[in-house]
Amino acid sequence: MPTDTNIPVRLRIPRLDDPLQLLLHDERDRFVSRRIREEGIWEPYETSLLLDLLAPGGVFVDVGANLGYFSIVAASAVGEGGTVFAFEPEPENFRLLQANAELNGLQPRIHAVQAGLAAGDGQGRLYLSDTNLGDHRIRAAGDGRDSLPIVLMDGGQYLDGRVSRIDLLKVDTQGSEYEVMLGLMPLLRRLPPPLRILIELTPLSLRQSGACGRALVELLTSLETPLWIVDHIEHRLSPHTAEELARWCDNVDAAQGDEGFMNILVGPAP
Repeated sequence: MPTDTNIPVRLRIPRLDDPLQLLLHDERDRFVSRRIREEGIWEPYETSLLLDLLAPGGVFVDVGANLGYFSIVAASAVGEGGTVFAFEPEPENFRLLQANAELNGLQPRIHAVQAGLAAGDGQGRLYLSDTNLGDHRIRAAGDGRDSLPIVLMDGGQYLDGRVSRIDLLKVDTQGSEYEVMLGLMPLLRRLPPPLRILIELTPLSLRQSGACGRALVELLTSLETPLWIVDHIEHRLSPHTAEELARWCDNVDAAQGDEGFMNILVGPAP
């Protein structure tokens, strides 16, 4: 199983005053941990968006929290009066999530739950990546991955009664985003605006999980709020219609093996 190096890495995040640090996976993780170790930051534009969208006292929900990078940054941003709910099913990732909350003195603000979110409660399996420890998946993709049993949870039912609002919801679950959103949607429709969702849109992995990109876009569109592509290159939000995003998903689906993906923001821009 992957382990951390036991040497915290200090984060270097502009506009964040708190001296945050993270325990990371070892060199087997060629993506998130490697980038943070080298640069002190992960996904700089998404990090800046998170800081734009969260204020003291805010509520952040992190679905697919991995080792806790966004949960830790968000817990710093929302302050002592704020709350973070972090869901992560993989045991080693969850251990790091908890360790990083404790390391930074943020455990009172972070409610960590060892579960994957889905359209209903139950049991599932998590299919593990050997090289990208943030790429574990709830559905098998036919690539011979090892797997382990996990708890699945209806996120809307879990959060109902625990939150009266959500300022930012982040969903990055390597293909199970549609099922996650199905479970959350009844709650999200009842919560007061503004609601913002930062979510990964990957047609191939969605299709491997039994859904499709167009279905996810149409589900998100039912919230009747703006849609934006998160432009990593230009560091800006690009407005798009639901049909434009759905058509992009259709085009990716039509190209066999196309692993194209994007992050989108659902809700008003900061």
